[in-house]
Amino acid sequence: MTHVIAIANQKGGVGKTTTAINLAGALAEEGLRVLLVDMDPQANLTAGMGINLNGVELSMADVLADGKASFEQVILETETPGVDVAPAHIDLASTEGELFTALGREGILREAMREAITKYDFVLIDCPPNLGLLTVNGLVAADSVIIPVQTQFYAMKGLNNLVKVIGAIRHKLNRNLRILGLLPTFYDSRTNLARDMLDELRSIGDHHVFTTLVRSSVKLGEAPLVGRPITTYAGASEAAKAYRDLAREVIDLGQA
Repeated sequence: MTHVIAIANQKGGVGKTTTAINLAGALAEEGLRVLLVDMDPQANLTAGMGINLNGVELSMADVLADGKASFEQVILETETPGVDVAPAHIDLASTEGELFTALGREGILREAMREAITKYDFVLIDCPPNLGLLTVNGLVAADSVIIPVQTQFYAMKGLNNLVKVIGAIRHKLNRNLRILGLLPTFYDSRTNLARDMLDELRSIGDHHVFTTLVRSSVKLGEAPLVGRPITTYAGASEAAKAYRDLAREVIDLGQA
């Protein structure tokens, strides 16, 4: 069975792409086959996996825009064993505008990738930092959602809006969708604010909060520059350990 997980938060800079790349690397270390789907026109995930954007001939823009390419045609291998990427391109920004007039616009990604993903254990969809049609497509295509949340005041404020949108999608478009968990990111235990925000995060609703806490680190910032997950770039680092812990949590929750 293929587990499809969207990684979403309408706020930028909370660690969505970092989560997608490094969770993929940690899952691959467990011997699992992982596909990363880049739904963000900025294409940071694609570049962060070592793919030269200038060499991308077919991307998710071609899949979503009138089916110019099949989903399977755009998938690229990466230098990280066990991890493939369906790349993004800047053209994806204009594609989102075209989707507004498309029939069944919210479910185009789900239909496009339905057959092509069966050979993977996990599909991780990196959504853009908004609640537009690209994000909605990612949520409709997913079984569950990981929400990275920066442990800072303003990062917490938009969480309720995202939860409401996920609830609406579950009600109208994807009854199987669930929130897999809230992932605390950029956590700094030295500050009272971060500790208070973590306590608040754990008190919101009945959502699972991952035990794993992702802290900022120099190595974590360097890894995308060499196009590799932290688990292969700096495998002995605390950041790599955190994502291995997260991968085990995700695997366990998928089996629950």
